[in-house]
Amino acid sequence: MAVHEIAGHVLGAVLAFAAIMAVCFALTSCATASGSAQQETKQGEEALLNDNQTYENGGNASYDAGAIPQELERIPDGYRTSANHAGTMEKLTYQTYDSFNYGIAGHELQKTAWVYVPYGYDAEQRYDVLYLSHGGWSDETTQLGTDANPSALKHVLDHAIEDGLIRPLIVVCPTYNNLNGDDSWDYSLALQLTANFHNELANDLIPAVEAKYSTYADGTTSEALAASRGHRAFGGFSMGSVNTWHAFENCLDYFSMFVPMSGGAGWTGRQMEDIVRAQGFGPNDFFIYGMSGTGDFAYPSFCQQVLRLSREAPDTFTLADSLNAGNVAFRVREGYEHNQIACDEYTYNGMRLFFNGAHANGAGNRAEVSQAAFTRETSIDEVASDPAFGNWGRLLFPVQRGYMTGSTLGSLGLSWYNYIDPDMTVEVCNYLRNRAVAGETSFIDIYTDEEKAADPAKADTGLVFFRGDAGGRTAIVNAGGGFAYVGAMHDSFPHCLELSKRGYNAFALIYRPSAQTACEDLARAIAYLHEHADELGISMDGYSLWGGSAGARMAAWLGMYGAENFGAPACPRPAACIVNYTGLSGTTGTEPPTYSAVGTSDWIADWRTMQSRIDRIRANGTSAEIEVFDGLLHGFGLGTGTAAEGWLDRAVAFWEQQLS
Repeated sequence: MAVHEIAGHVLGAVLAFAAIMAVCFALTSCATASGSAQQETKQGEEALLNDNQTYENGGNASYDAGAIPQELERIPDGYRTSANHAGTMEKLTYQTYDSFNYGIAGHELQKTAWVYVPYGYDAEQRYDVLYLSHGGWSDETTQLGTDANPSALKHVLDHAIEDGLIRPLIVVCPTYNNLNGDDSWDYSLALQLTANFHNELANDLIPAVEAKYSTYADGTTSEALAASRGHRAFGGFSMGSVNTWHAFENCLDYFSMFVPMSGGAGWTGRQMEDIVRAQGFGPNDFFIYGMSGTGDFAYPSFCQQVLRLSREAPDTFTLADSLNAGNVAFRVREGYEHNQIACDEYTYNGMRLFFNGAHANGAGNRAEVSQAAFTRETSIDEVASDPAFGNWGRLLFPVQRGYMTGSTLGSLGLSWYNYIDPDMTVEVCNYLRNRAVAGETSFIDIYTDEEKAADPAKADTGLVFFRGDAGGRTAIVNAGGGFAYVGAMHDSFPHCLELSKRGYNAFALIYRPSAQTACEDLARAIAYLHEHADELGISMDGYSLWGGSAGARMAAWLGMYGAENFGAPACPRPAACIVNYTGLSGTTGTEPPTYSAVGTSDWIADWRTMQSRIDRIRANGTSAEIEVFDGLLHGFGLGTGTAAEGWLDRAVAFWEQQLS
């Protein structure tokens, strides 16, 4: 079996000596994860999870890193299989020396690196280069594989370039091992090899690669390589991350971008500041993008190392935040462990930041559609047919078009609804489009192709995903529409967007508009999210159901009767139901805690009927609240600019109270 074929097993096997690794990281770090340091790590995570910013680079760094994302992107569905336009893996053999006797005659070695060459490579064009280091128990074939046996990560890279998410680049997979993969099995030896690898990297590997391939270097002299450092990155996972820190220590003159992933070198901030100054550079000459997972044994010490950079050497290292661009970013995936899944996702995110296809000339389809923004004047048909949405853009607006008026986002009208905010409509459409362009999961089918073929109406269903915090709580929001259509653009999408801004993972259900089928679709959605919570990076513990008008009835009914009474597997009941402007009157004594809101001028849902229902729920010993807004009509949505403005925050507070 080829080495890269067992990469997942190899990285998984690292967990077998997790205790040894944890001890080693603790010994090389100035802070451990126990006691006060562990508390400090938790307190510092908020500082590390930063706002979107643009990195204003200086010095010789000529790349545009673009907006630093608030959270790690997940690899899009389908990316781990072969792409239509696949790059090639080419074997590069070059001369170097034994790591421990570098440059001494008699210690020459012939080593191999595997080089990813993008589809359509043109020697007349220039390409950025990523040098990607493997971890322990691995070799040069582990990360991307070989020509005969490409890895899943290689397929991911192919797809991302094909879709314009990453611009075409060259990726070099070397090995720090002296002779073979056995060197990686000895942890102490691997530490020494990574510490010495910079000699081979700068003197032999980079010249060999950039003499053969077209990069931004005008030759392979030290001057030419230094002049092109803004187009060169070094990254690695685990022991490869240690290798990355050593590349930073010794090769800043050749690299401006660094992607350390779940592995630290144990230096203090002041030591790293000395490293930068000793090489003649300043804070504007590099960017570090580190990533790890909370379930990773290397996470506590790695997190501490990144935190100490800005704390101990603020003149040289600054965490990117809402006030300044900075030169260090760190992102954490909740629950991720020390394995191939994490390695692939972090590597994908590093390439997405530093080699973002949206910043390249002639980028692919997704990059092209990302150039224009929707406005009030954009036609509804243009949004619905935007290629970024694929075949689900039509579900953003009522499938039953007779219940909609207006031809542009700014003139949208929906039957039985009032106070539609055109600016929120535009914001929602741009948010969803930007997520789709970025390759993030924005729409989820709740039925299989076979089920949709058997019942074509199920093709008009699904969940529109507004992502919040990784591992954050979940809200499922159901728009109304009199069980005749789904008014999501006013009655669920805005709610989901606002909930996501507060860190909640929110899903707007597009359902078949009859009372029975709508409840069946909601039951299916609840079961689906419970089954796929880990995959989606959400928590279904203490989830909530939301709805307005007909959607409120759906939330109330599923809360009372459960998914199992509508054809889905039994699931935990919601922690709270948010039931707005609906005239539902019946109670069973099985209602979850319920919050309601309604206006006194609502001629569809009488506020007295709603008040009476809330009173009966309270009488049954269940928490319940209602807000009645003087003069408001039916279907006020978020209530922006009305007496109801701010109700959503109070509904969230009610939900959270049920969890305490």
